Amino acid sequence: MSHRPHRPLASSPGRRAVLRGSLIAPAALALPPAAAAAAPALHLAGRPEASWGVQVGGVTSSSALLWVRSDRPARMLVETSATESFRRTRRWHGPSIGPGTDFTGTTPLYGLPPGEQVHYRVTLADPADPRRTGKPVYGTFRTAPARRRSGVRFLWSGDIAGQGWGINPDIGGYRVYEEMRRLDPDFFLCSGDSIYADGPLEESVTLPDGRIWRNVMTEEKAKVAETLDEYRGNFRYNLLDHNVRRFNAQVPSVVQWDDHEVRNNWYPGQILDDARYSEKNVDILAARSVRAFHEYVPLAPSYGSGRRSRLYRVVHHGPLLDVFVLDMRSYRNANSPNRQPDDTTGILGAEQLRWLKRSLAASRAEWKVIAADMPLGLVVPDGATNFEAVAQGDPGAPLGRELQIAELLRFVKHRRITGTVWLTADVHYTSAQHYAPERAAFKDFAPFWEFVSGPLAAGGFPANALDATFGPDRVFVRAPDRANVSPMESPQYFGEVEIDGGSAELTVRLRAEGGSVLFTKVLRPGRVGQ
Repeated sequence: MSHRPHRPLASSPGRRAVLRGSLIAPAALALPPAAAAAAPALHLAGRPEASWGVQVGGVTSSSALLWVRSDRPARMLVETSATESFRRTRRWHGPSIGPGTDFTGTTPLYGLPPGEQVHYRVTLADPADPRRTGKPVYGTFRTAPARRRSGVRFLWSGDIAGQGWGINPDIGGYRVYEEMRRLDPDFFLCSGDSIYADGPLEESVTLPDGRIWRNVMTEEKAKVAETLDEYRGNFRYNLLDHNVRRFNAQVPSVVQWDDHEVRNNWYPGQILDDARYSEKNVDILAARSVRAFHEYVPLAPSYGSGRRSRLYRVVHHGPLLDVFVLDMRSYRNANSPNRQPDDTTGILGAEQLRWLKRSLAASRAEWKVIAADMPLGLVVPDGATNFEAVAQGDPGAPLGRELQIAELLRFVKHRRITGTVWLTADVHYTSAQHYAPERAAFKDFAPFWEFVSGPLAAGGFPANALDATFGPDRVFVRAPDRANVSPMESPQYFGEVEIDGGSAELTVRLRAEGGSVLFTKVLRPGRVGQ
C-alpha cells in the first residue's frame, strides 16, 4: 500500500493557513476554569469574531458545506482559492447569522474542482455596516476524487468528553486530534457520542494512582443538558480545545448521532426515571438536542418520506467509496430483553432498512462502508435484563433486533453486493471481528468484517462479550481490564481506512494514541464476503 505523494504525514497541505485560522480562536487551555466558562458569552463591542473556528462537511467531488459561529449577529462571507496565497479567489455570500441558530451558520460551496485542495477564509461582517469586519479565519480541505486512481484515506472514532474526562489543560487537551490531523486524511467519520450531554464534569478527579485530572469547566458542562441552550453549550464545549479547532480547519467531518447526544441508552417514547432531569420526556430532550446538532454540525439536509428530516444518509466519496451513515437511535424500539420472535421495528426502523437495502443495491462504489453507531455481535447491556444494541447474548437463531440485521445480511448475500465493511465505536475499546456463517447459528449471509475503534476522548472499558448468532470471531482486541480508565492511564484509539487507487485494496489500521498501529487488515476488492 502506498501513500499518495501529496499526502505528507507530518506537514499537511495548507498548514500555514490552518495555523493562521487557529491562532485567533480562544486559547481555552491557557485559561483558568472560570475564564473558560465565560468563553461562550457574547461580547457586543467591536467587530464580529469567529472564535470557535471553522468546520467543513458534506464534501463531494464538486461541493462542500462550510460552518462558522459568530459572537454576535453577522453576515458570513467566504472566499475560496486554489492556493493559500489567495491571489485569485472566488467569493461566496453566506447567510445572516443570529440568535435563532445560536449564531452559527453554513455556506454551501458548489462548482469545486474534484480531487483538489481548496483553501478558504471566512470573514464575518456587521449586518448594519458591511465595512466592519472581523479577522478572517482560514481553513483547507480536499474535494472527493473523480478518478479511481486517486485513492481515499479517512479516519474514524467516537466518544468525546465522556465519563467525566473533559478538556484537561495539564496534558494538552484533546491531543489525539493533533495526531490525527498530522495524518492528513480526506475526512473524519465520528461514529457517534460526539458530546456527552448527560455526563456532567467536575473541576478535578483523583485517579487511582493519586494523580489529579483537571477539567476545563463551563456552566453547561456542570449538569445534565435539558434545555436547548444547555445542549448547544455541550457542542460548544469541545470547540474550546485548540486541537479540535485546528483539526476541524483541515479535515472535513461526517458525524453520526447516538445516545449521549441526548441521554445514555435512550429510545423514542422513553419516560425517564432519573432525578437529575426535570424534563422526563426523552422525545422533548431529543428534539432540543437534534436542533443543536444541526446547528453545530455541517450537515447537508436529507429527507425521508413525507419530507421528514433524517440523519441517515449515504456519503459518496469518489468511485471507490460510499459511506452509509446509519441512525440506530431515532427509529429503534424500546430497550428490552430483546428476545421477541417477531420484530419489524428493530434498531433501524422499517423505512431506514428499506432505504439501506435499496441504496446498497444501487451503489457502484468498489467499497461500501456501513457506518454503524452501535456494534452488531457485541453484547451491550442496559441494566440487569435489557439490551442496548443488536445482540443479547443468546447464541441461537436471530431474535429481537437481530432479525432485522439477519434480513439485511441475507439481502447483501443474495444480491451479491460486494465490498461491505462495518465500522463502529461506542464500546470504548478497539477490536476487529470477523463474521462467518460456518460459525453462526444464522447461516444465510456472506462473511464480513466489523472494526471497532474508540474512545477518542473518554473513559476506556473492558471488552464486551460476543453473541454467536452471526458467528463473530474476535481476531484482535485491545481494551482496559477495568471500567472507566482515564485518558491519562490508557491511550485513546482511532481507526484508519486507506483504499489504494491502483489495486483498490482496502487497508484497515487500528491505531492507538502515540503513533502505534495495533492491527492491520488488508481486504481485496470484488468479493461478496472476505
